[in-house]
Amino acid sequence: MAPGLDLVTLAACLVGLLTGVSVVLFNLSVHEIRDLLWDGIPLRGASWLREEPTAEIWQRVIFVPVSGGIIVGGLNTLRSSIKTNSDGSVSNMKGVFRPFLKAAAASFTLGTGNSLGPEGPSVEIGSAIAKGFGNVFGWEGGKKLSLVAAGSAAGIASGNFYIPNCSYILLQGFNAAVAGCFFAVESVLWPSSGDSSSLSNSTPMVILSAVIASVVSEIGLGSDPAFTVPEYDFRSPTELPLYLLLGVFCGAVSITLSRCTAVTMDMVERLQKTTGLPMAVSPALGGLIVGLLALVYPEVLYWGFENVDILLESRPFTSGLSAAVLVQLIGVKILATSLCRAFGLVGGYYAPSLFIGAATGMAYGKFMRFTFTGSEAPFHVPFLDVASPQAYGLVGMAATLAGVCKVPLTSVLLLFELTQDYRIVLPLLGAVGLSSWIASSQRFSTSGKGKLDSLEEKTSTIEEAKNVPTQTQQLTSVDSVDATAELCKLESSLCVYDVKDDNVLENLTVAESMKTRYISVSLKTPVVEALNLMLVEKQPFVMITESNKSLLGLLTVKDFQDFCKTVKSTRMQPEVDECLVSHVCGVVRCKIWSVTPHMPLTTAEKIMDSHGMDQVPVVSEHVNHQDGGILIGFVDRECITIARRALAAKEFFSFTSEIRREES
Repeated sequence: MAPGLDLVTLAACLVGLLTGVSVVLFNLSVHEIRDLLWDGIPLRGASWLREEPTAEIWQRVIFVPVSGGIIVGGLNTLRSSIKTNSDGSVSNMKGVFRPFLKAAAASFTLGTGNSLGPEGPSVEIGSAIAKGFGNVFGWEGGKKLSLVAAGSAAGIASGNFYIPNCSYILLQGFNAAVAGCFFAVESVLWPSSGDSSSLSNSTPMVILSAVIASVVSEIGLGSDPAFTVPEYDFRSPTELPLYLLLGVFCGAVSITLSRCTAVTMDMVERLQKTTGLPMAVSPALGGLIVGLLALVYPEVLYWGFENVDILLESRPFTSGLSAAVLVQLIGVKILATSLCRAFGLVGGYYAPSLFIGAATGMAYGKFMRFTFTGSEAPFHVPFLDVASPQAYGLVGMAATLAGVCKVPLTSVLLLFELTQDYRIVLPLLGAVGLSSWIASSQRFSTSGKGKLDSLEEKTSTIEEAKNVPTQTQQLTSVDSVDATAELCKLESSLCVYDVKDDNVLENLTVAESMKTRYISVSLKTPVVEALNLMLVEKQPFVMITESNKSLLGLLTVKDFQDFCKTVKSTRMQPEVDECLVSHVCGVVRCKIWSVTPHMPLTTAEKIMDSHGMDQVPVVSEHVNHQDGGILIGFVDRECITIARRALAAKEFFSFTSEIRREES
């Protein structure tokens, strides 16, 4: 191993150690706040609260979440002021205090029962520590990526909750080192790493960091699971179609949560603009709504994972909830979680996803047992023996987590680590795979602010392309906003490694780094001519424009190669002279995503990462809805690399000059 990698590996181990200690302190602080403000109510469970007279408990149920929102509003304001008012001389202090303030805000959000979760903040604590090490040693690129992945794995592996002096159970987070490693790979390394060598170099660091953090967590908090895991019950392979159908439902529920969050965030933003509602007051308003909902549905409050125990009916001396109540809880929990995020409360979506998944699976399992088993079942299938609802509840948890947070492998490993039952693997894989596929952003376009506009993509065969006049053939073009940005809004811990972490790109725009020399062709241009232009100019792509330079799309060398393979396989090879660019666009998908000059360069890089592109066209700001905008240039990977290095060097010399001025 290279000496540089030895130092990075050692740093990853220290990141795991410090993350474990920090997450333990974070979890204990959540518990202390909860103990202080709720006076032991969480230990009795939401079922007890449901049976209490409303007149005796309404003050605490409403005002505790509101008090948390008031404190979080103040912390958010302080965190924003540090971000906006700091200058170069205090940039290091800013890097230390902002993650600390965010963790403190998460502690008060969760300790007061607001409907979010602790795993996201735990991951962000680990990534913040990792970024701190990277900044101290001046590491960028692959080394910093490896550290951030190690910190993320450590955050999941050590995300534990503990209630001392509790005779029933030590309530803890997942304590799942293996799931933590897979989470780092899925959420950090795969989206951010451009080559397999980076992934292979990072893997040992991720494993070491996760193991160390998990050991520290077990020492500080114990080793029991987050909730009482019921024994998994698998009756026969004939049940597998039922699990696949559960995956479909969980995918639909995941989409509902994501869409509801996007809609509520948009509504709250409009409310703040139209009414002048201060952002510092918004979290308190969110806490008020959660408290009001909790008067009727106390299970929506975050009290660790006690409420998941209630859903799974694994808590002793508590009666289970009916399928009707479980369905209601799904909708109310989605609403409460979305409002908490929209109003600025701080926390993650992992715990809410698990709660919603448990409710979905339990309701589904109870319905299936009623339908197919028992003396009064409406349908009797001799070969179908339906398992207990708890089995479907466990699978529903993983499937919903995978659909919401886009971490299918982590979800499968997480539930397998909790159950330690190999029989759950096949139902898990089927349900999680279907849920992830249904909830995938590639399957469903979104609408509204900050989301992709709907695309209408027209494809045709070569023969159809020949028969359609090229001057009337229209390629739809849109201004693209990276769909990954929506996932980051939903769960920020999934985007802990971002090009924005290299602070030099934070304020750089596309206009400052784009290239203005490019090859453009029309739909009528022969393919051979387009390829000759690419060969002469040494560019691996061509822009497709109309006569007025309006952008229609982009084709790469690979697109032409795919076109050739397609025509060979279909045996419909046109004459060489007759083969036009329009024919290629009728068979392969032309790249239609674009950026504008004043768009942040980080956004352009995200768009390229999301759609597997190495370059993206730049169009004018004034876009006519009849076309895709006037083409003025393009941005590619080389542009971004040059901009990053040049700006970093510029800031270094500026910082050096500032120090010399202060010394003189």
